[in-house]
Amino acid sequence: MQGTAYAVIFAISICHLLNDMMQALLPAMYPILKRGFGLDFGQIGLITLTFQLTASLLQPLVGLYTDHHPKPYSLVAGMGFSLAGLLVLSVASSYPLLLLSAGMVGLGSAVFHPESSRVARMASGGRHGFAQSLFQVGGNTGSAVGPLLAAFVVVPRGQGSVAWFSAAALVGMAILTRVGRWYQEHRRATTSRAVAAVVQHQLPRAKVIVSLLILLVLVFSKNVYLASISSYYTFYLIEKFGVTVQAAQLYLFGFLGAVAAGTIIGGPVGDRLGRKWVIWASILGVLPFTLALPYVNLFWTGVLSLAIGVILASAFSAILVFAQELVPGRIGLVSGLFFGFAFGTAGIGAALLGDLADRTGIEHIYRLCSYLPALGLLTVFLPSLANGGRGRHATPADAETVPLV
Repeated sequence: MQGTAYAVIFAISICHLLNDMMQALLPAMYPILKRGFGLDFGQIGLITLTFQLTASLLQPLVGLYTDHHPKPYSLVAGMGFSLAGLLVLSVASSYPLLLLSAGMVGLGSAVFHPESSRVARMASGGRHGFAQSLFQVGGNTGSAVGPLLAAFVVVPRGQGSVAWFSAAALVGMAILTRVGRWYQEHRRATTSRAVAAVVQHQLPRAKVIVSLLILLVLVFSKNVYLASISSYYTFYLIEKFGVTVQAAQLYLFGFLGAVAAGTIIGGPVGDRLGRKWVIWASILGVLPFTLALPYVNLFWTGVLSLAIGVILASAFSAILVFAQELVPGRIGLVSGLFFGFAFGTAGIGAALLGDLADRTGIEHIYRLCSYLPALGLLTVFLPSLANGGRGRHATPADAETVPLV
């Protein structure tokens, strides 16, 4: 079994940071865009929907295609689409151009996430949860840094300053060129060995499908709740507590930083204790905090949001690796499906919540969403995989490089 390629995992995590930092600039700019373009909450939700649906619909297709036809340098192209979207956003003078920029950034995500998740698994050396967590924490960190940069760079200097962040995309493209070279060389080395994939379970097809559906429902509960925070938390704080835009961005930064911390915790704990236990503790364990959030003062709102971010975020790495182990050999398809579903549910949730906020008020959506983690009870129906869901002994080729049948 080959060792963990830490340099590759760190490189792909850094690029995930840059990619998601650029993407996070879009929702972080919503207060500016709302004021500058005279948008209502429904129109803001539609921007998020455009971004999320572009990403969600295309990610499984990209993953399925690259399962059959690996494209080591597709990661560079994905970063290029995000770069183009940022440049359009910086000069957009109409609402359709805002939607176009959101769609281009979404296209970048559709290409980047399935293949980068595959690279993380290839480089894991069997430590799949650790590799996915480290990869994802880069994205979460980027999502946290985006609002902070928006607060201190974009808010004072205006919409055009978004173009400055194109430098981050160029750095990412340079790093991903090196990663693509490693990907290509690794694939040549592993496919030259006649090593069969290790099938981890002998579950019937129907059980696998039901388990995947349960995992998708859990992703739905997690991401719709997170969408209520990432898209509307600043408005909630401004409306309920009268804080400034910059202060609200700092609260959002703190929440997203907590999400990053939870992400890095979830994967290694799942490798050691079992992924099903992490899913239990994360989805259902956050319920008391979400139920209390709409009824506390500003101080406890900040405290509870940090706890929610850490606990809820620890689930995704465990969910993704659990799903990959349910369907060995389909790493791109499974990664694209779950990343895409996460984007899609967040986008649809943001649009519906935005429309609801226009009609009932921003505070109502937090009371409504507080019950979503109760869906974590469905975890009881997930099967127990080999080794308690802690992973398996990887072959040199591992499942992600095994030809599909």
